[in-house]
Amino acid sequence: MPNVTVIGAQWGDEGKGKIVDWLSERADVVVRFQGGHNAGHTLVVGDNVYKLSLLPSGIVRGTMSIIGNGVVFDPWHFRDEVARISGMGVNITPENLQVSEQCPLILPLHSDLDGAREDASGAGKIGTTRRGIGPAYEDKAGRRALRVCDLAHLDDIGPQLDRLLAHHNALRTGFGMPPVDRDELIVQLRDIAPSVLPFVKPVWTTLRDAKANRRRILFEGAQGVLLDVDHGTYPFVTSSNVVAGQAAAGSGMGANSTGYVLGIVKAYTTRVGSGPFPTEQDNADGEKLGQRGHEFGTVTGRKRRCGWFDAVLVRQAIAVSGVAGMALTKLDVLDGFDMLQICTGYTLDGQPLDHFPAHAAEQARVVPVYESFEGWSESTAGARRWADLPAQAIKYIRRIEELTECPVALVSTSPQRDDTILVRDPFLD
Repeated sequence: MPNVTVIGAQWGDEGKGKIVDWLSERADVVVRFQGGHNAGHTLVVGDNVYKLSLLPSGIVRGTMSIIGNGVVFDPWHFRDEVARISGMGVNITPENLQVSEQCPLILPLHSDLDGAREDASGAGKIGTTRRGIGPAYEDKAGRRALRVCDLAHLDDIGPQLDRLLAHHNALRTGFGMPPVDRDELIVQLRDIAPSVLPFVKPVWTTLRDAKANRRRILFEGAQGVLLDVDHGTYPFVTSSNVVAGQAAAGSGMGANSTGYVLGIVKAYTTRVGSGPFPTEQDNADGEKLGQRGHEFGTVTGRKRRCGWFDAVLVRQAIAVSGVAGMALTKLDVLDGFDMLQICTGYTLDGQPLDHFPAHAAEQARVVPVYESFEGWSESTAGARRWADLPAQAIKYIRRIEELTECPVALVSTSPQRDDTILVRDPFLD
């Protein structure tokens, strides 16, 4: 059966958690393939609200869930999140949750460095979550990271730990911080290892076997394509590749295994932290979108910036990630707006532009070109059939399809799990 890769096609916060949870009922395995506990996936199931950062969203349904090698892994956060979600009645065991032995570890020294850099950056701050994600990926690329498999071989980590601390202690000196207490760090690792090791597997073999047995695999991305370290609004991006191509490298499966690419797209646009945002509405419309959409970060609690739907950016994200279909979320937030705006293009220094430029100086100068769109007064909240949508809402969806050159496969009409309209099934397309 075909597999499905889910990615965010804006700046994150598109509602991936709900869509992955909804799709996981049809999946046999759900695997996270990049990012870390800087992700924030909120699942609403009846009266229960599950806020996940590191755990794959499929775990709430009990679907086999895997944290792939492309994820940077904070073992202390893992322990606490497992305890918190288990305390909400979710069964989490090594039988339904596996962690790749190849994941780089996020250590306390990484969050120390993350915060020190951000504090020292002044006007150059990029809005990091200060959770050590970027420094952990840097150590992976620098071949000095400790990995999850090292937790089972702590007596042998001396040379690798020396490489790691030689790098970090030099940086800490520059920031006026004391050196890392090597012995204390080893004590901390010995303490946390028993909470992690029962879940550790060579997960690529689990996925290999799932593929051989024609199991449906759902690849779950974090953040959004516009935060991709290569294709996003650099330097205001995350530290990993977010595009669908990363699903293969970040899980240990071949590129021919990632299947149908589903891009999650919010019916308007939001962004957390610093960086360009052409359609941002720092006015009553933006405030209304934020209040109705409850736009606060799951991880940071920071207020999200809000604006109109940007078809140019979404079309670009769809192209670079090979998106086959969209899941349009939060349509109900637009109920009651007399008039909506859709960005259909830009001008740069008075000249038309059909894409978002790479350079920050040009990004700051683009001016959105809007198309006005009549809103609808009827409610879409809770709709579960295409026929339940107001005619004008359907026209809005169709216009988004035209402008982004991509069909809509799903429509989400509330945070609730089952308030979802299936237009075309990604697992069967």
